[in-house]
Amino acid sequence: MNVLLPVLRRVGIALLTVVLASLFVFLAVQALPGDVAQQLLGQNATPAAVKQLRETLGLDQNVWLRYGQWLVGAAHGDFGTSLVSGEPVAPTLFTAFRNSMLIAVPAMLVGVTLSLTLGVVAGVRRGRPTDRVISIVSLVVMSVPEFMVATVLVLLFAIGIPLFPAVVLRGSDATVGELLPTIWLPIIVLTLAMAAYIVRTARSSTIDVMASEFVTTAELKGLTMRRVVWKHAVPSALLPTLNVVALNVAWLLGGVVVVENVFNYPGMGKLMLESVFNRDLPVIEAIALLSAVVYVVCNLAADLVALALDPRLRTRQRRTRVRPPARRRRTPGTSTAPAGTVAPEGKVSA
Repeated sequence: MNVLLPVLRRVGIALLTVVLASLFVFLAVQALPGDVAQQLLGQNATPAAVKQLRETLGLDQNVWLRYGQWLVGAAHGDFGTSLVSGEPVAPTLFTAFRNSMLIAVPAMLVGVTLSLTLGVVAGVRRGRPTDRVISIVSLVVMSVPEFMVATVLVLLFAIGIPLFPAVVLRGSDATVGELLPTIWLPIIVLTLAMAAYIVRTARSSTIDVMASEFVTTAELKGLTMRRVVWKHAVPSALLPTLNVVALNVAWLLGGVVVVENVFNYPGMGKLMLESVFNRDLPVIEAIALLSAVVYVVCNLAADLVALALDPRLRTRQRRTRVRPPARRRRTPGTSTAPAGTVAPEGKVSA
């Protein structure tokens, strides 16, 4: 029960965050300038036709009523109908999300594992050639934009050495089998972009932990360096890195706009740009809400992992303030010295 309470508290905060994010997304989209009905019908549309379309789309209703209907529908997987294609938003959204998962999940698995390992190695070997090489490479990767890395990879491995396709020729209707040959270059770009930040954070955290007293005590007990690092230092060094890992994973799962557009990859990032260009409000709202859910879930997972790794986070929830003992009032002729001590008058107090 003591462990369940902080877990339930974090889950409740996550649900509240999703609701507030949905409210912000809906109001922000509704506040965009211009009339959607007028834009869909064109500037030559008559006022009667614009009014009829607004009634058909439900734009004449109260904004809070529309938000409630949209939120209830989104909770059941119904994000409305696209204003451009006239088809339901959910199938298009989930297809784009599936395509993004094809490049995000491998990049996440490889990137997180590789970056944490390199960060720990660089932190343990601080100041040595290994640390310098890892630090310089991570700084270079952090400094170069994703589209530049993607362009260089296309020149090297699609044009110079034609191992992979440069872009995706099929659109959003491409099957998983058709996308598999084209996912490798985007995976490499996403892995490099994500790993650089995690390496720097893991290195700094490892250096701080290796300088702590409990690591010194473990070394003085005669434990091997491998056991000290991986059993004692790494679990503590992971705690400050979890939030960075969660943000980068959410960045991947939410769809990366630049990378997907460079490779013409039919994921969530490309769908978002197309929806913004066409002013397809239901699709924009659905993508924004799904991205917010991904970010909240990743941060919740990081909190739960930190709760499992650090016992102090669990015990902190049930700590109570200990009141100091009440002072006894002094009465005339009574000594306040503890029992068994010599009072100033030379008498031993009882």
